[in-house]
Amino acid sequence: MPSIFTHAAVPLVLRALAGPRIFHGRMLGAGLALSIVPDADVAAFALGIPYDAAAGHRGLTHSVAFAAVVSVAAAFLVRGGVPLRVAVLCLFPVALSHGLLDMLTNGGLGVALAWPVLPDRWFLPWRPIEVSPIGAGFFSMRGLRVLGSELLWVWLPAAALVAAAAVARRRSRPQ
Repeated sequence: MPSIFTHAAVPLVLRALAGPRIFHGRMLGAGLALSIVPDADVAAFALGIPYDAAAGHRGLTHSVAFAAVVSVAAAFLVRGGVPLRVAVLCLFPVALSHGLLDMLTNGGLGVALAWPVLPDRWFLPWRPIEVSPIGAGFFSMRGLRVLGSELLWVWLPAAALVAAAAVARRRSRPQ
């Protein structure tokens, strides 16, 4: 998995693209939570749930179904004056991005993206992101390599997208 720092890139980018009127503070808070909540499934290790089980790490909490349920629930709770469908359209990609980013990593057993329809776990064919160690192992040279690969493959493209959108916005404003 990418680190929790990098999972947070997606809601931060959406905030920059959608703006604070739509992706306001509560929506941003929900987005940050939704971007990392799928990894609560690491508790499965302590509970003796096998990694490859539906409730194991990168299982059901990394699926499209889970992303849909939690994003709709969060949208109801935090949308404020934003129409529900707009809130869901902002939060669903954030929740879904967790599993998709994990599919870009070079370790683990894959992601159960299609659970409960299919129990299979998948990676994307291109896996440039170093898998992040879980726990204290993150604070090591390996953790630094992970952050370097995340910077290259997630944060720099995200920053380029935000910068391009800002330039396009400025150019589209009437003179």
